[in-house]
Amino acid sequence: MQDAEHFDVVIVGAGFAGLYLLHRLRGQGMSAVALEAADGVGGTWYWNRYPGARCDVESMQYSYSFDEELQQEWRWSERFATQPEILRYANHVADRFDLRRDIRFGTRVTGAEFERDRWLVRTTAGRFIGRFCVMATGCLSSTRMPDFPGLESFRGKTYHTGQWPHEGVDFTGQRVGVVGTGSSAIQSIPVIAEQAAHVHVFQRTPNFSIPAHNRPLDEAYERSWKDVYAERRRKARMMRTGIDYPVNQASALEVEPSERQRIYEDRWALGSTSFMAAFGDLITDQAANETAAEFVRGKIRAAVKDPAVAELLCPDNHPIGTKRICVDTGYYETFNRDNVTLVNLRGAPIEAITPEGLRTAEASYAFDSIVFATGFDAMTGTLLAMDIRGEGGLRLEDAWAAGPVTYLGLMVAGFPNLFTVTGPGSPSVLSNMIVSIEQHVDWITDALAWLRGRGLTRMQATEQAQDEWVRHANEVAHRTLYPQANSWYMGVNIPGKPQVFMPYIGGVGAYRQICDEVAAEGYRGFALSGAKAQAAE
Repeated sequence: MQDAEHFDVVIVGAGFAGLYLLHRLRGQGMSAVALEAADGVGGTWYWNRYPGARCDVESMQYSYSFDEELQQEWRWSERFATQPEILRYANHVADRFDLRRDIRFGTRVTGAEFERDRWLVRTTAGRFIGRFCVMATGCLSSTRMPDFPGLESFRGKTYHTGQWPHEGVDFTGQRVGVVGTGSSAIQSIPVIAEQAAHVHVFQRTPNFSIPAHNRPLDEAYERSWKDVYAERRRKARMMRTGIDYPVNQASALEVEPSERQRIYEDRWALGSTSFMAAFGDLITDQAANETAAEFVRGKIRAAVKDPAVAELLCPDNHPIGTKRICVDTGYYETFNRDNVTLVNLRGAPIEAITPEGLRTAEASYAFDSIVFATGFDAMTGTLLAMDIRGEGGLRLEDAWAAGPVTYLGLMVAGFPNLFTVTGPGSPSVLSNMIVSIEQHVDWITDALAWLRGRGLTRMQATEQAQDEWVRHANEVAHRTLYPQANSWYMGVNIPGKPQVFMPYIGGVGAYRQICDEVAAEGYRGFALSGAKAQAAE
């Protein structure tokens, strides 16, 4: 058997979290390696190359803030960057900071085990040992392929939006079926429809979407950010979502209907997810939320010419914003095209994939290609796909049998020296991911420096601290409308997955303050030991 390679820290993943981890650890003089299954950096932006893929956070904010020269020199071309541009940015960062020499590409982790106070990480390319292990695997990295009967029998081509061919796909003249109407479908359907002879969109649950109003970035707008970047970054870090946009704390129910309509119209014209900050009670008050939901339904009805199709596209089974709100370019208008047909699956679900195409309970359809926009096993899927074993052989799968539990989304009791970046129990997918990634990487690397400075070699979350955090996170979630939605936040898109609200909804700013207080109190809630054994109570 090949001898294992030894490092202070083994990182799993070379997306935005893995890259920043390498940079920080190198600056602290710690040896580290990042293990990456892909052949390049970028994480989710390496894999998600589907037509129309772009970020739903503005480019000027979806970028690193840790280096002033980097954020000043890089120039974004659009308000909302496309996948190719974001991937170019990730590659630029990897090259600018010479990070590739510490990344092992084409190296898929198959298991990790804590033994003799170290993590032994097994991969397809050998074994790696680290005093610490950091899972920088991303929240949306484990694609979910549906298990429809007959999938292998289809004679055409099948694609998943999360594993798109790097060479792209030309749908010109094809009959295309798109299964799903989540974010990736909402972005890709308008582009596919421009190429294909005909597109059938199979929808089970409609989603709310806000127009991006995307545009090229002019120099004046860029300067309005870069001239005060430090100030705006500080503000964003304390916002609920980690995004700097105008927030109205007033209640939607305390203003006159005409004024409420005007505010919603202004937010609609502004575009992006900032729509949900139109009033302060949209995620906590059902009646307030319904005013926003009905406004958007009105916009859908105005955009879609066929009233029956418009009603099918109007969400009615969850409060607006309780599923990740989508940002689109011409999505609803696409259903006015003669070559686009919406198929309602609520009363007639998909029964099977056939050699010719797809069969529902009501009809059969023939396709040349089928696109599955069926999402991810979010937040936990990638971690559970690896055989991770903590102290005493405890399997992560068993520790999370009733749903994911963590302390601060950073560590799991029973798994010493194992950190998770933007793990369940942290704001993660409810936030600007770059802001949350930087906060977690800073916190983890500061903790490792603190431990080393005191001769300590072991850190783990206590059961009590973890139980208290899980209880607090659940209490905060149930003060909102989020748990009312059957969303991937709850894991409902994965058959058999425990339904637990996974991200922390208390807000990026509040969460950051909690993490900072924990660290300032000698890492309260973590058991620490080593050459100078001690414990943080």
